[in-house]
Amino acid sequence: MPHVNAKVSAVAATGMSAVPAAAAPPSPRRWEGVDPALERMVLRACLDQAPERRRVREAFKDVQLSIDHCLFKAQYSDIGTKESYERNSRGVEIFSKCWFPENHRMKAIVCLCHGYGDTCTFFLDGIARKIASAGYGVFALDYPGFGLSEGLHGYIPSFDTLVDDVAEHFAKIKGNPEYRDLPSFLFGQSMGGAVALKIHFKQPKDWNGAILVAPMCKISDDVVPAWPVQQVLIFMAKLLPKEKLVPQKDLAELAFREKEKQEQCSYNVIAYKDKPRLRTALEMLRTTQEIENRLEEVSLPIIILHGEADLVTDPGVSKDLYEKAKTSDKTLRLYKDAYHAILEGEPDEGIFKVLDDIISWLDQHSANEIPSS
Repeated sequence: MPHVNAKVSAVAATGMSAVPAAAAPPSPRRWEGVDPALERMVLRACLDQAPERRRVREAFKDVQLSIDHCLFKAQYSDIGTKESYERNSRGVEIFSKCWFPENHRMKAIVCLCHGYGDTCTFFLDGIARKIASAGYGVFALDYPGFGLSEGLHGYIPSFDTLVDDVAEHFAKIKGNPEYRDLPSFLFGQSMGGAVALKIHFKQPKDWNGAILVAPMCKISDDVVPAWPVQQVLIFMAKLLPKEKLVPQKDLAELAFREKEKQEQCSYNVIAYKDKPRLRTALEMLRTTQEIENRLEEVSLPIIILHGEADLVTDPGVSKDLYEKAKTSDKTLRLYKDAYHAILEGEPDEGIFKVLDDIISWLDQHSANEIPSS
């Protein structure tokens, strides 16, 4: 275009600099009050592998603990914690954490299984501290591929293998002479509820009870792709198992009733938040179908806690679990208007009501030392 070239030539001839274009407006901040350099580092990080997730968590953990959420603001005295890394029998380095009362004997141990979009170093930390303050030892791990454990981020090639890894870790804890004679309870939240139930199916007489919080016995129809899409995804999972191609709604929006707490979820920077990988989605779907067909096999004491307005996991299947489980020691707590994240995303009083219900149930069953048969 001659007129453009003429303009450039004219500028060059006079020795004048071209007027720079107006600067683009700064992009909105993701986290207000966070150092811009730290924010850029976190947002640019590739979290596919554990070393980068660990670097990001180490840099960001003080920010996480400073957010204005009731689970972080609550103060509990005489609570000890320990974080560790250990290679399991498959050679995968697993991150684990425990919380325990320091100045009095534990009543029991609680082995905690986290959800799909969670880790054991964020909201779960506040939940565990509350339970530990009531006299319990709480033990958790990040699954392979989640949080600080090794593995491709958010990738579950086999749900059964994941369950075996979790069961192996908890068996070591229960075998510790310090805890061997204590009652032991499974605690599973969302996908962790499916993990806990699968452990129970493998070890039907090894646990004194289970706490199931919005358990993933069936994924809600509002989240699962339509049947024709499922068939395409099943085929593609054989070819591209690690690809992030599964359509998904914003789970934080579906799970958290309070908008502010929904936004705080973004501070869990090492949690998996992308579209599910094809194999992962297929494994979760198959697992829920299996569990839905095995509800009658649940034989240990259970308490099921679920929000009535949950659009992520189906509260109707929690009702089915309560009705079909063959154990006579079963409790169902349904919370009116509550969403999926009943321990993180509800009004403060609602969160602590659920926690109090859990601790009350634990106190009763720890005192009774009910056998798991």
